[in-house]
Amino acid sequence: MPASRRAGGISKRCECRGPDGKRLGAKCPQLSKRSHGAHQLRQELPVDAEGARRTFRRTGYPGVKDAQTDLDRIRAILDLAGDDEDGQRRVGDLLAELMKTRGPIPEPVEVSRKLGVGVPLDGKMTVADWLDHVMANKKTRTTTNHGYASHIRVHIKPALGHLRLDRLGVGHVQDMFNAIDDRNDLIRAENAARREQVARCKRGKPGAPKAGERARLAAEREKLAEMPPFRRITGPATKQAIRRTLRMALNKAIAGQLITFNAAQHVELAPAARPKGLLWTAERVARWEETGVKPGPVMVWTPAQLGAFLDAAEGDRLYAFFHLIAHHGLRRGEGVGQGWDDFSPERKEIRVSAEIVVDGWTPIETAPKTDGSVGVVKIDTETVRVLQEHRVRQQEERAEWNKRAAEERAAGKGTADWVDTGKMFTAEDGAWLHPDVVSKAFRRIADGAGLPPINLRDLRHGAAALVKAGGGDIHDAKVKLRHGTIQLTSDTYMELFEEYEDELTEKAAAAVPRARKPRGGAPDPGAVPEQGPGASQPVADADDDASTVPGTDNGEGAA
Repeated sequence: MPASRRAGGISKRCECRGPDGKRLGAKCPQLSKRSHGAHQLRQELPVDAEGARRTFRRTGYPGVKDAQTDLDRIRAILDLAGDDEDGQRRVGDLLAELMKTRGPIPEPVEVSRKLGVGVPLDGKMTVADWLDHVMANKKTRTTTNHGYASHIRVHIKPALGHLRLDRLGVGHVQDMFNAIDDRNDLIRAENAARREQVARCKRGKPGAPKAGERARLAAEREKLAEMPPFRRITGPATKQAIRRTLRMALNKAIAGQLITFNAAQHVELAPAARPKGLLWTAERVARWEETGVKPGPVMVWTPAQLGAFLDAAEGDRLYAFFHLIAHHGLRRGEGVGQGWDDFSPERKEIRVSAEIVVDGWTPIETAPKTDGSVGVVKIDTETVRVLQEHRVRQQEERAEWNKRAAEERAAGKGTADWVDTGKMFTAEDGAWLHPDVVSKAFRRIADGAGLPPINLRDLRHGAAALVKAGGGDIHDAKVKLRHGTIQLTSDTYMELFEEYEDELTEKAAAAVPRARKPRGGAPDPGAVPEQGPGASQPVADADDDASTVPGTDNGEGAA
């Protein structure tokens, strides 16, 4: 039933009572007087969730115009739902609640905004409710949504979820980040205490400990077991990411006209500098071997160290994967998701068009990280050779798997044939290669080679270093790594590139051939003129001015 046709109207009543003590209501003879009694309105509402009829009533209006204003608002709100049964029920619930609480009748425009985005109409939506609504309608990548959900679950909801969305202020958000800083201080103190306790649990001397020493070590280990485990702090970059998540959600609330102010926009946080790539120089390796502490979060092998790793990996079935990543800077998911149909040996290029990432623990195939990541990567002749040899080995692996599977099926087992996924790098049965498998294989090979530690991701950074070592610049690295902006490349790799400057400067100077001997060496014979009266003198060339030749008489004859 259209809201405009629902029964309702305005009447007048008073509190007068008859001889029997009952209210006279509309029968009071004094109601005809303008100053007597008060006006009331009545409006039929849509049925509730159980189908029961309900009516909005409100009295106490001093004049008919006041009652008519509210009645017009109520009818306009009822008209907003149209024929939508769910919308009718929601506006009915709103008006029924306002009748109980005697709250003011809101403007229809305000109700329309909330009705359109599917949020509660009573203005009591909490931050947690809105975050749930946003995530239920988010259309970004699955892995991106998991990042948002993690920030919301761990940080935002516990601190801000109970607050009303329209009352969220800068102070509330700042308090959340202050609490994170306090928790970081606690974690640092607990981690430091645990490190000290770990040190006390070690004897530090060779040989088996004596009975008294064993008892002491056992007591220290019991204390260690009761201490909190090592935990990671929430660093500046993560705090910035948490703010981006909250800011995104509040911007959507502004777009829906639920709020007018984004509190997350105005919170002050420490800047999160992008980690700089550092080269594993001999000095840094020596310091790491002494202390066990990495100089920075992003470390890059030198070309010699990278060569040692590839030599150690050459016998592994994933050698071609590591060779491709190290030389051409593909991301882990891009390498695992690379297909043979995107490889052209003739043109010496591969096309990055998909990647395999982890959703929780399940691998899923998605488009690359950014639009700029989709593109062609030129590869060198050696990499083409490595990939072609890998393809031959994969075909041999496939034939061997199918032979063994047939034998096992003949023996009653349910072993399936090799799965043709079309990927360059697969599991032994041809299925997708789990990204964590290559990470574990990388760590195993690097540790076995005795190399300083880096992450598999740092092989991508190493590809940028190889660009510089080959004489390229920041722009060449941007193209190689398919970055969206050169600023991103510069922020990450400029310091790494500068570490190559000394070596390149020396090479540039050595490229100029010189006839002279290095300073401090013995002079060539004849380089020092003979001395004394019997020494021979140089003969002037016919083209020389005689006045410039030492030892001549300058045309003046003997003295």
